Amino acid sequence: MDEIYNSIIEALIFSSDDPIPSSEIIKAIKEIDGADTDITPKDVESAVDSLNERYEDDEKSFSIKRIANGFAFGTKAEYAKYVGFLSSVKSKRRLSQAALETLSIIAYKQPITKPEIENLRGVNSDYMMNTLLEKNLITIKGRSETIGRPLLYVTTDEFLKYFGLNKISDLPKPREVDDIMKDEDFIEEKRKIMMNQIEEVIENELESEGENGNETK
Repeated sequence: MDEIYNSIIEALIFSSDDPIPSSEIIKAIKEIDGADTDITPKDVESAVDSLNERYEDDEKSFSIKRIANGFAFGTKAEYAKYVGFLSSVKSKRRLSQAALETLSIIAYKQPITKPEIENLRGVNSDYMMNTLLEKNLITIKGRSETIGRPLLYVTTDEFLKYFGLNKISDLPKPREVDDIMKDEDFIEEKRKIMMNQIEEVIENELESEGENGNETK
């Protein structure tokens, strides 16, 4: 494959808002250069590998990741805690601890029913399930064959994109999760996130008190 296609593929991945599959990359190239252009999914994979080798040689802080069966630019692991801190401060899409707990159960136990989730959590999960459905992080996939035939829930491609995974099997194993939970950087990052959440609650309460005070004057 012509070396110029490396740059074209790089541009297509860079300009895409979501992870872009090789089929979409090939479609875009053939639309411009002609349907007879000789390019295959294997060529796209090779181009991505070549680009990542160049980024590694140039000591770039990013690389092309395989996410949700597509390609997207991502920060290297050694810079994740810095980017994570910035995101934790600015992001409004943060999930609550309860939502993350519910989502992790679904991710590791899918397909799973709501009664099974609530049995594991020990509390009603209506609100958490609705939140995850609204964010398109989970979806309904049929019904269980058990009594009452409750709905079955699974994670979505949006879940993969949210957590930067290519496929569900890329989730860390339970033992790896235990190691992460004990990691000092993780503990410090968790502390910062919790402090930010506390600050937001305080700010909201102060704003609410100020509004109520103005109304009573």
